[in-house]
Amino acid sequence: MIDAKILPLQKAALQPAATFFARRGVRADQLSIMGFVAGLFAFGALSFGYWLAALFFVLLNRVLDGLDGAVARIQGPTDRGAYLDIAFDMVFYALIPLGFALSMPEDNALPAAVLIVSFVGTGSSFLAFSAVAAKLGRQAPKFPTKGIYYAGGLAEGFETIFVFVVMCLFPERFAVIAYSFAALCALTTLIRWRQGWIAFSESQR
Repeated sequence: MIDAKILPLQKAALQPAATFFARRGVRADQLSIMGFVAGLFAFGALSFGYWLAALFFVLLNRVLDGLDGAVARIQGPTDRGAYLDIAFDMVFYALIPLGFALSMPEDNALPAAVLIVSFVGTGSSFLAFSAVAAKLGRQAPKFPTKGIYYAGGLAEGFETIFVFVVMCLFPERFAVIAYSFAALCALTTLIRWRQGWIAFSESQR
């Protein structure tokens, strides 16, 4: 919902670090892989109930996810980088609720499953819209630095990470948080379906 608004702030905050890494030959793809590894550590920490360690690795994942894009803009963006970025993100988003489910399956398994299904809805509607928009040569003016077309919604990246942080800080409230955010994700999916229905109906005229 606010991803486009915070992009300039994110870019300004990460630019010094991105310049540092780029000058030392660190590639954007390397940062993407490091970020995904941090996400795997977050999943492992959650599975064993180490909430604050998980929070650290979730935040590290996001910092590296932002840095890879910033470094790519300095070195030159690539199609592989855009692919890795979104592919790694989709798995990372599913691993976090799965980690909570493994830590306390009797309490968290069902809400985690519902949340993951809602992520399938937001992720598939996002990627399907992006694929058709790219085929039609459309651009997303609110996200000019992204490697693929970005369709907005109520539940975007910032909101998802905010929810993950709250879950790590209040793990005993996981079920309530998961169900609430799943409902927001479901609404986002419906909005994107409607956007796609309207936008791509016009292309048939």
